Amino acid sequence: MIIERAYAHGGTHDPTEWPWSVPGVRDLVAHGVRFTAPVTFLVGENGSGKSTLVEALAEGFGLDSWGGSHDWRYASHRPKSVLGERVRFDAAPRGRAMLGSWAARKGFFLRAETALDALDREGFTPDAVSHGEGFLAAFRGKFLQAGLYVMDEPEAALSFTSCLELIGHIDQLVKNGGQVICATHSPLLTALPGADIIEVGEHGLRRTTWADLELVDHWRRYLADPRAYLRHILD
Repeated sequence: MIIERAYAHGGTHDPTEWPWSVPGVRDLVAHGVRFTAPVTFLVGENGSGKSTLVEALAEGFGLDSWGGSHDWRYASHRPKSVLGERVRFDAAPRGRAMLGSWAARKGFFLRAETALDALDREGFTPDAVSHGEGFLAAFRGKFLQAGLYVMDEPEAALSFTSCLELIGHIDQLVKNGGQVICATHSPLLTALPGADIIEVGEHGLRRTTWADLELVDHWRRYLADPRAYLRHILD
């Protein structure tokens, strides 16, 4: 692992204004968040704040907020967010050298809506492939070395089979010394053995297990009886 804790200096701010009003952000400022496994999934409903958190963590590490690597930070010319400017990390033993030197930091911020553009800027353009195939090609060809890899809903462009392949790539990346922090809605990805799962919501940040995830429960019940859900939408 590279980082074992992230936190944010709150400074002077209005707790009723975004992003400080987001429960997960309040937890990050008040307590920080510890990383206990090489892969951490942040799971929550749309609007829960998980994307806000992963973007701030990426920015705090020096990754481009638009998506990209440390070597191309701020290639999008977007300024750091007010939260990203205040994020700090405690290094895990194996990550002290990387966190101790700005030039030594390696990693990538992969966000679904800008992934292929970010890869293109860095000279990695798989030809004649779909969006999802481009994602997987990036993992095969670029996500190889030790570093911090932050992802925001990478499953958005992927089929069921491709999600399974992505799990294999994440597992290999970890074996190569990488650390992954991923915001997701996917019950497939979050089933990765050994991964830490943090549920983001009105309660703030709460550790849980795959079997206890609300999204897993909903998918299980929906697949067992779609009509039980659809009758509320269609009738």
